[in-house]
Amino acid sequence: MIGRQSEIELLEKAYKSEKSEFVALYGRRRVGKTFLIRSVFKNRMTFQLSGLANANMAQQLMNFNLAIGELGARKENKTPKNWMEALQLLKRIISKSKTRKKVIFIDELPWLDTKKSDFITALEHFWNSWASARTDILLVVCGSAASWMINKLINNKGGLHNRVTLRIKIEPFTLHECKLYSESKKMKLSNYQLIELYMAMGGIPFYWEQLEKGLSATQNIQLLCFEKNGPLRNEFTNIFKSLFLHSERHEKIIESLAKKSAGLTRNEIISLSKKENGGGITRLLTELEESGFIRRYTPFGKKARNSMYQLCDFYSLFYLKFIKPAGSSEKNWSFLIDNPTHRAWSGYAFEQICLYHTKQLKQALGISGIDTQIFSWKSTTTDPGAQIDLIIDRRDQTINICEIKFSMAEFNIDKKTDLNLRNKILAFKTETKTKKSIFLTMITPFGIKKNEYAGNIQNNLNMDVLFIA
Repeated sequence: MIGRQSEIELLEKAYKSEKSEFVALYGRRRVGKTFLIRSVFKNRMTFQLSGLANANMAQQLMNFNLAIGELGARKENKTPKNWMEALQLLKRIISKSKTRKKVIFIDELPWLDTKKSDFITALEHFWNSWASARTDILLVVCGSAASWMINKLINNKGGLHNRVTLRIKIEPFTLHECKLYSESKKMKLSNYQLIELYMAMGGIPFYWEQLEKGLSATQNIQLLCFEKNGPLRNEFTNIFKSLFLHSERHEKIIESLAKKSAGLTRNEIISLSKKENGGGITRLLTELEESGFIRRYTPFGKKARNSMYQLCDFYSLFYLKFIKPAGSSEKNWSFLIDNPTHRAWSGYAFEQICLYHTKQLKQALGISGIDTQIFSWKSTTTDPGAQIDLIIDRRDQTINICEIKFSMAEFNIDKKTDLNLRNKILAFKTETKTKKSIFLTMITPFGIKKNEYAGNIQNNLNMDVLFIA
């Protein structure tokens, strides 16, 4: 098992609890939720059920009946008529188990909640009238449809209100964890190549599992994304179809966000994606945010109503920039490297890596123990508008203004770049009227070249700091 140490500790604590526990896991599709649960409870599982994608209630109940049959506890083979009857049957069979803690694992729970199935009502009755009154039940449920998990289960306003005793969001791997995983597969990849892969796939364990030993990052990207039968070539549509009803609406928003690296306001998303204003767009944005595809942030000095939305799913961005335009033809990834589209994408993707690894950046800067807030900023007065990728606003009266640059060698700060950086800081100080000390921080793969302008940089961080555990 790579990483997931804190999650494992929480699950083991729930297993050893002196009362019944209701655990809900959620996270992006392919992030490793099912693998985690099966690894932790592999020989301690009492009952397992996995919901079926795009199946009706009759098919889901038939699947439940087959799972019950695997317990060897049924003499008849009659499928329950509804979920109330199904969970009552499960209750009777589980009650006969002699194990100290009965682990019930229901995977892809949202798929069981089909139209007019009353599944939630049955689950409420199962937990409230029986399981919660015992001390030996560990009910573990998970699902990739994060918005359903949060709105219908964790924040349920009805009979399941406050019934979930432990919620765990499973996040993608960090670069450190991806490095550990690649090493476990005996892959000899440099940090730079690991970053190349992360920019294309993010930290999704299932994608990293597809990598071939003995191939470079470029070769692996070619194999997975551009070859005729590459496993990631058609992954984009499959992801959204499996997560959302009428998924084309979610895809439209993702496509709109992919066109603007700085992000879009709610109104800009409505305009670009041709969506109507109102509760519908709010729900779509919430579902994408909770599922880990987009992030919402408030620019420095702005109020929450001025929030921006930004695409933060690495694979989705890579797909829309390179795989989708390739169409049915088999492009050669190595020929696409270092053209204008590649340079724009790699700069944005590397910026997103840094934003995802702010904990590691704070450690490298020696400010882990200082309370901070993370922002970005764009000038409203300068022309062209000055923009700052990452601002770390610290409680010790200091602000780290981080300039993130992706390059294939040491980054050279020439006279023009130096002037641009100084103008950014001046614009920031003027518009925000901050009295805090400003530390200019460069974050690049290989650091910066030593020259007459390098001395203006307070902190020079290279890619290795992103791999801190």
